[in-house]
Amino acid sequence: MIKVKEAVIVEGRYDKIKLSNLLDAFIVETNGFQIYKDKERLALIRKLAEEQGIILLTDSDHSGFQIRNYIANGIPAERIKHIYIPDVFGKEKRKAEPSKEGKLGVEGIDDETLIALFEKAGVKPSAAENRERITNYDLYAAGISGTPNAREKKKELLKKLNLPEFLSTNSLLTYLNSNYTKAEFEKLIY
Repeated sequence: MIKVKEAVIVEGRYDKIKLSNLLDAFIVETNGFQIYKDKERLALIRKLAEEQGIILLTDSDHSGFQIRNYIANGIPAERIKHIYIPDVFGKEKRKAEPSKEGKLGVEGIDDETLIALFEKAGVKPSAAENRERITNYDLYAAGISGTPNAREKKKELLKKLNLPEFLSTNSLLTYLNSNYTKAEFEKLIY
């Protein structure tokens, strides 16, 4: 997963879902041409551009470029990174027919291509983000979750880490991934 400091602007819900699996980012949908009528959303995008910068990632069809240009108008160029989807012809899996121009949009592009596009734009995973993450299965294998003595083992670990005893398993997992590598976690447990 790539951590992105800028807000990522996409056209629709399926684009956002696709990118949510690849990016740790604030992703804003334009809802297609609804952005022309949604002054609050446009104001939010402009505020995000001012505060943290934005990455514009629209489809490479005519509509995508119209939306891109509309949003970019009035935002300083140094506050925008443009990522362009290559012209790949086909249809998205969820659609019965290809788009009018026959090009795949953000949702239809494979993960590797999207990651490469972000890297080309200077948005790369850091070494910490590339490290192997601690998973729910790791907690299960360590006996901290989903096993007969899990409650006691989890309580011991929380005490060892000086964390509150009623911390949820998901919060524990988030804490562990923020503070430990998988190897450090295994040393801590075993």
